[in-house]
Amino acid sequence: MVKGIGIDIIEVDRIAEKIGKEQGFRELVFSPAEISYCEQMAHKYQHYAARFAAKEAFFKAVGTGWANGTAFSEIEITHAPDGKPFISLLGETANWAKQKEIDCISLSLSHVKTMATAVVVIEG
Repeated sequence: MVKGIGIDIIEVDRIAEKIGKEQGFRELVFSPAEISYCEQMAHKYQHYAARFAAKEAFFKAVGTGWANGTAFSEIEITHAPDGKPFISLLGETANWAKQKEIDCISLSLSHVKTMATAVVVIEG
């Protein structure tokens, strides 16, 4: 059963600016694995922005916004071997999701030079 759908869109330059001038922003929002992945990419800020949009879309899909006990860096966007993106929940955020009976999270990402977007569907 679908429990929620979330969508987000963000300007790539906005994320690049935050990462460039706000010390600790990247580590607060992104997991070490996400940072490693994005830093290897030719257009890294597009990938950071898509991941940020996915995290925002996730919170919209669950309907709570950024809830107590959850952390942006514990919502990790990775890829299956075939390239399909997916969300892994870590730490306290994973425990929180279990209490909310979230069984399946579907994710779609897209980005171009100036914009990134994500759609999340949550089932339970």
